Amino acid sequence: MSVVCLESLTFGLGHLVRAADALGERLVLLTRDPAYYAYELDRSPAGAVDVVETDTFDVERVADALHRVPDLRGLISSTDTWTLVGADLTARFGLPGLDAAVLRLTRDKAAVRNRLHDAGLTRGRAVEPTDTGTEAGTGLRELLLKEVGLPAILKDTAGTGSQNVWLVRDETELDTALAEAAGRDLKGRLFAEPYFSGPVYSAETLTWAGGTRLLGVSSRLMSPEPHFREEITAFPVAFPEARRASLEQWLGQVLAAIGYTDRFAHVEFVLTADGPEVVEINPRIGGALVGEGLCRALGVNVYEAMIEAALGRRPGLMDADLPGGPAVAFVLGYPAAPGVFTGVAGLDRLADMPGSPAWYPVKQPGDRIEHLDDSRGYAGIVYAEAETAELATHRAVAAANAVRVRTEPFPVPGPAGREASGG
Repeated sequence: MSVVCLESLTFGLGHLVRAADALGERLVLLTRDPAYYAYELDRSPAGAVDVVETDTFDVERVADALHRVPDLRGLISSTDTWTLVGADLTARFGLPGLDAAVLRLTRDKAAVRNRLHDAGLTRGRAVEPTDTGTEAGTGLRELLLKEVGLPAILKDTAGTGSQNVWLVRDETELDTALAEAAGRDLKGRLFAEPYFSGPVYSAETLTWAGGTRLLGVSSRLMSPEPHFREEITAFPVAFPEARRASLEQWLGQVLAAIGYTDRFAHVEFVLTADGPEVVEINPRIGGALVGEGLCRALGVNVYEAMIEAALGRRPGLMDADLPGGPAVAFVLGYPAAPGVFTGVAGLDRLADMPGSPAWYPVKQPGDRIEHLDDSRGYAGIVYAEAETAELATHRAVAAANAVRVRTEPFPVPGPAGREASGG
């Protein structure tokens, strides 16, 4: 009996392997690059997961690989990039899964915003031009100023990792953002929506048969405006019980409004002076070390719920009494300057610091780090834990301050485009 994982998030594969084993299922990973999961695979027992290398961007090759999986019972697609491929193949093979139309909706941020507005769950609508070609940018400018107002957000309807997001606070910034967007390769369409001011959080939820359980809320400390680079996360945020219950009810309404009936969701929201406002809804468990934090802070392997949902069974996590564990926090490690990643200094100091801090690598020496304004730029993550999320944050930040992500300048192009040594 097999469950297939169509690619995966950077971290969490080990927990998924153990979850499958606990439930008597064989996990099969379909990936175009097994090296991407080296950290997780190196820490899993030999032979614990079947790794099948194939071009996961080629739907027919993935389908052919699925045909060869013995006793296929479920398909997991937990990344933004492969969400829609997974949805289409789940339907094609008749496997348990969320309605593909709902998953397509979650990958269209403008459509989600307007669905929530129609349901009375957000104060602002998304706008996008109806014209195409060279006049599209002008049309969006006029619509934004007329219907959204300033400040506003311009972003990609299918963007990920805080990429292709512009805060525009005046018309000069608006014109600059439109010019930059015109030169970008967007995954979806450019649209505009209101900018909601306040601290950013992400709700980690599990939904089954239309009922939603709030597993907890992660803090999301961001870089200063105008960028939205994620820097520090902690879990679980200690909301007063009345506020937590209100958030759980609101999240249930939000997910119901888009037809989200089953599985994990990672709902980013801003807690404004007038209440919560959705930033985006991700049909998956949270990225980076969110899944790791859930397992440790709740005291259970939450990935068992992912396997159970893929099998079409009500996850035990929906009803379980959670034993709990330490609160967790992590800091994304960015270099001071773009360049070729050469390594990390200061890791030897972590052993003497409180909170059991650890470094989780994302980049390998030799990787190019070109973008520092969004999550493409971090080379790894410093993790720590404590009795509360606040204390865990202090420990993680202290540990991260002892670590330096190092880069060296990019090689200088030589004759005929060859890269020459910098000396």
